[in-house]
Amino acid sequence: MRFLPLTMFWALGVIWGSNFIYMKWAAEVISPEQVVLLRILFGLIPVAVYAWWKSALKWAHMRHLGHFLVMAVVGVIAYYYGFAKGSSLLLSSVTGALSGLTPIVSFVLAFLLLREEKVTLLKGLGILLGFVGVTLIARPFAADLAASNLEGVIYAGIGSLGVGASFVYVKRYLLPLNISAPALITYQLSLSLIIVSFIISWEGIGAVWGSPHVAAGLVLGLGLLGTGFAYIIYYYETSV
Repeated sequence: MRFLPLTMFWALGVIWGSNFIYMKWAAEVISPEQVVLLRILFGLIPVAVYAWWKSALKWAHMRHLGHFLVMAVVGVIAYYYGFAKGSSLLLSSVTGALSGLTPIVSFVLAFLLLREEKVTLLKGLGILLGFVGVTLIARPFAADLAASNLEGVIYAGIGSLGVGASFVYVKRYLLPLNISAPALITYQLSLSLIIVSFIISWEGIGAVWGSPHVAAGLVLGLGLLGTGFAYIIYYYETSV
């Protein structure tokens, strides 16, 4: 069991790392907003069923609705849309490299907002090297990338900021509530689905089913694994 956190950490890296390929495929046939909607939907279904089966959903949790709403907007919508839009404008490898900003954002916000986070020389050097590494790999201002490159970089930055901020928010506000991970995921994904459903255009969304590999990547890669399963691992990792 002592190797379980490390194993799950690597599994999460593989799952989230492959997401950028699936988002790139999907963005070629439907809009980034529609990618976000379908990703949330197919991530929510298995998690909600599991949470219901475990009797994890309780009306008493609704007194924390404000926290769930923050996570829906920051940790789901901003995160998913930022990377979906970025993937539609950049090479998937570049978008993936830019996601390396996430731990940097998390570290800075944790230092500012969490008392237990201390800055050491080693940590500071690690963050600096990480930022330099992301910049060198992503080459956000390289002339041989698309003209919309800077826009894509900005959107990927928004995605990194969203997920990075959500890590800190979970640690500070949600974990102390002692609500099970399936319940927390169900609440935030449900709210996200409702919000996105009202603000996107549904026109042409069915085009995703015309390509088997795109549909499989969206449903299985982004939905079931990249959203549902990944969030369960994410809450587990944050709690240890």
